[in-house]
Amino acid sequence: MRTEVSKVTWPTRRETVVTTIMVVIMSIIAALFFLGVDWVLGTVVQLILGIRFY
Repeated sequence: MRTEVSKVTWPTRRETVVTTIMVVIMSIIAALFFLGVDWVLGTVVQLILGIRFY
């Protein structure tokens, strides 16, 4: 087990911070994308069905 653990390359603190920031940014971008797609599809469905929610 010690031999295997010694083969592991642990990330540095900087790598961990940069990776975390990138994950947060990509999550925000994905959320905004799906928000936009949901809004467009919802609007299209409302127009097709003639339903308006205010």
